[in-house]
Amino acid sequence: MENTQTAVLESETDRSEAAPGSARRLIGQIRRRTYRKISAEDKIRIVLEGFRKELPISDLCRKERINVSVYYGWLKDFMEAGKSRLKGDSIRSANEDDVQRLKDDNVRLKQLAGEQALEISLLKKSLNA
Repeated sequence: MENTQTAVLESETDRSEAAPGSARRLIGQIRRRTYRKISAEDKIRIVLEGFRKELPISDLCRKERINVSVYYGWLKDFMEAGKSRLKGDSIRSANEDDVQRLKDDNVRLKQLAGEQALEISLLKKSLNA
């Protein structure tokens, strides 16, 4: 089994040396396979852990397997969102019920507009005939 894996790695290495673009392709494949999507809840949890100062930020980032610059980016976003919310900028203050009601209204209005367009088209055809 190990010989097979070694042979595959050697053949990929040979191909990457032979074809100029394949090394970039291989790096892209590795990045896609190892990319981690971190949820908003996890980002908030990590930032709040950093606020508690139980661990140094570098240790926290190592534990969470993120770059320190990523942590500070999240911290900046977190602080900006809090600041704008405290100022009263509640652009996204709609709850799920409001959003669902607006979606339902949108569907109803689109159906109504479609029916009216059909009636107008039928009236035009009847006038031309």
